[in-house]
Amino acid sequence: MKKIEAIIREESLEGVKKALEKESYFGMTVSEVSGRGRQNGISLQWRSGEYRVDLIPKTKIELVVLDEDVDTVLDAITGQARSGEIGDGKIFIMPVDSVLRIRTGDRDENAI
Repeated sequence: MKKIEAIIREESLEGVKKALEKESYFGMTVSEVSGRGRQNGISLQWRSGEYRVDLIPKTKIELVVLDEDVDTVLDAITGQARSGEIGDGKIFIMPVDSVLRIRTGDRDENAI
C-alpha cells in the first residue's frame, strides 16, 4: 500500500476529486495548507507598489491506495492539476505498512 500526498492549486481541487471518483477512489483527506517552492512565493503589484507573498495557499489531498493503483491515481491527479505553470504542485508517494479501520477492526487492504 502507498500513501499519496498531492499538494495542488486550490482551483484544481474539484477537477481532481471528480477524476478520482471516476476511477472509484472516494476516500481522501483534504486540507488547506500554504507553502512555497523554488519560486519563493510571488510578487504582486498594487497601487501602493509591489509586495511579496511568501507562502501561497494550496490544497493537500491525502489517500492510501494499493500498490497496483498508484499509477492510475497519479494519472487522475496530474490530468486535472497540471497547467504547465510554476506552482502546479507536487505529489509525494510513501509506503504504508498497515491500516486499521477503527469502526470494524478491518486491517490492511480490507480497511482502505
